[in-house]
Amino acid sequence: MEVKARAPGKIILSGEHAVVHGSTAVAASIDLYTYVSIQVLPSTENDDRLTLQLKDMALAFSWPIGRIKESLSSLGGPFPSTPTSCSTASMKLILALVEEQNIPEAKISLASGVTAFLWLYTSILGFKPATVVVTSELPLGSGLGSSAALCVAFSAALLACSDSVNVDMKQQGWLIVGESELELLNKWAFEGEKLIHGKPSGIDNTVSTYGNMIKFRSGNLTRIKSSMPLKMLITNTKVGRNTKALVAGVSERTLRHPDAMNSVFNAVDSISKELANVIQTPAPDDLSLTSKEEKLEELMEMNQGLLQCMGVSHASIETVLRTTLKYKLASKLTGAGGGGCVLTLLPTLLSGTIVDKVIAELESCGFQCLIAGIGGNGAEICFGASS
Repeated sequence: MEVKARAPGKIILSGEHAVVHGSTAVAASIDLYTYVSIQVLPSTENDDRLTLQLKDMALAFSWPIGRIKESLSSLGGPFPSTPTSCSTASMKLILALVEEQNIPEAKISLASGVTAFLWLYTSILGFKPATVVVTSELPLGSGLGSSAALCVAFSAALLACSDSVNVDMKQQGWLIVGESELELLNKWAFEGEKLIHGKPSGIDNTVSTYGNMIKFRSGNLTRIKSSMPLKMLITNTKVGRNTKALVAGVSERTLRHPDAMNSVFNAVDSISKELANVIQTPAPDDLSLTSKEEKLEELMEMNQGLLQCMGVSHASIETVLRTTLKYKLASKLTGAGGGGCVLTLLPTLLSGTIVDKVIAELESCGFQCLIAGIGGNGAEICFGASS
């Protein structure tokens, strides 16, 4: 039997960096997905293997089941209903299995994702031979939650294979995972994220698991739902950034200018709260929708100005801002800044011709442009073929 799962990426609509200093932030899912397909194979006892194929990277990793069992049988399990952290001892054993694959130096950043996969697979499914295939619409390392979407999709597919997710296997198409199972799935995905990032906030995997939007402040997450269709142009500048260094830079600026920066953080907090309220307020007609979109544009522009005050913009981001402003479109960076991605709100009544012109101009700068719906479903699974 083949099980497929998909999980969305995420954006920060408002509040990045300021959230570290106690402000409210708002994150949302996007309808760009990571897909995982698992085909559990019958055991032959001769050539049983666990194979992981990363289609977009043209990479494949394969381990004899006997080798995995020999290395990890001391871990016990599987224990699909009990999300468990990977201990230091277990991590060493898994890293040895990953190192045997001789991942190319240029792709060594993928090693943490392969490590998370092995932990999740053996913890949830044990030592069954299988072929696992991963594809993704999310650019890696760009602040769109690609690693969280991977962990959520892995967890969803594995839990479905272990019968820990209660859905009707006879139904066709993508099925939304039930509320109680989503909590289990989210906990497993968080364990995978810890293996990739060390100390993740849990925001990315929560948005990817549940979809829609979340408001968060000081570790408290509140799920919210948009009452309006939102579409964004996401421009990937392809400029890499050091998130830790950017966060540290904001903290250093705060030490130098505590009063001014606290005012900045308070303003961001107000923007995030207002943005969440606008998004949740019903828009019964086009006039109401246009009014709400204009408010969101202003809030995005204000948030971007405050991010510039924090010192986390970048020449590539400013290029995107200037380009979209020519077409009277509002933009802001999303995530850590210093490169990465920029969001541009695409109003409902905006003509496709203008969107095409904006994209052409941005792509001529070497940027990658993606159009995404905001605030859709979270993790979904299907059995057999899907579209």
